[in-house]
Amino acid sequence: MDAARRALLPTEEAVALLELTTELAEKELAPRAAEYEAAHRSAREVFRTLGRSGLLGLPYPEQYGGGGQPYEVYLQVVEELARHWLAVGLGVSVHTLSCHALAHYGDARQKEQWLPDLVGGEQLGAYCLSEPAHGSDAAHLTTRAVRDGDDYVVDGTKAWITHGGEADCYTVLARTSDTGARGITALLADASTPGLSAAPPERKMGLRSSATAQIRFEGARIPAERRLGAEGEGFAIAMDALDSGRLGIAACAVGVSQAAFDAAVRYARERVQFGRPIIELDGVGFMLADMATRLEVGRAAYLAAARLRDLGLPFTRQAAAAKLYCTDSAMQTAVDAVQVFGGYGYTTDFPVERYLREAKVLQIVEGTNQIQRRVIAHTLARP
Repeated sequence: MDAARRALLPTEEAVALLELTTELAEKELAPRAAEYEAAHRSAREVFRTLGRSGLLGLPYPEQYGGGGQPYEVYLQVVEELARHWLAVGLGVSVHTLSCHALAHYGDARQKEQWLPDLVGGEQLGAYCLSEPAHGSDAAHLTTRAVRDGDDYVVDGTKAWITHGGEADCYTVLARTSDTGARGITALLADASTPGLSAAPPERKMGLRSSATAQIRFEGARIPAERRLGAEGEGFAIAMDALDSGRLGIAACAVGVSQAAFDAAVRYARERVQFGRPIIELDGVGFMLADMATRLEVGRAAYLAAARLRDLGLPFTRQAAAAKLYCTDSAMQTAVDAVQVFGGYGYTTDFPVERYLREAKVLQIVEGTNQIQRRVIAHTLARP
């Protein structure tokens, strides 16, 4: 770890944690990433390893088995994981998002019963908000939960669910009344619930080692004791979680940017044209300088937003801005990395083509970048 990165960490404990993450990522993640992606092989077992290493519940309380770490530390761990294998970094971010409602809105009994297995890696979580007809327009979702005695009977379909079909539990946002955003309730559904099923995984451009699937609810009975927060509070819970989740995606984007940048710099130092390494040619050197600048600014943006969150201050606009900037930057950096490699960058012999395919999805998940602009504009319109 270089001195600049070390300086970004607030404690020696955090330094040790990031060093552990790097060691684990280099030994356990990097050697498998390309193979698993090419084979569409699931990285599911990796999350149990991360949980047992203490890396799956970092921002959650120690009393439930979490790491009790500030968000600025947790996000740098996510960045490091994503640098070596985006599907894993993104998976940790989504898992953390799925735990948010339970950790912040669950009662003491619920947290004691379900949170330890999630933060410890024995169970993998997923987050069910988007629907086939309602992605960005989450306030108008149609999956319905009807109270019937001690249960909610849930019917509907959720779409684009990371860990869909592989998760052990799902945080589900469903409609309990017809009062718009105020009619949505959060439920924690066990994957074994009768009537809950997963469609075949989507065939994707990238992130092929991460399962993404529709989750179907057909008369699925979820016990009312699994409701998180009050009835009708679900949309507020979801938006609160997404502010934090967007920072996770920003950190993932910086991880991909770092990987693409590192690969481009190594190649440019080794590739000789016109009698000298191409990194000495202005056309390439200036491109790398722009990549380095975007990388530094992106990391600073997500860390600044995380520090606001850690202080208990509003950070909605900063989270949206970080997600917007970091993911657009990751896409541009991946494009530039392919350009540095020239024709070789267009082949699967080198990893930069994978970084390009992976970077694209980061501009879409956790709210498209058009939605991020809308969020930012909305905050600016307030007095």
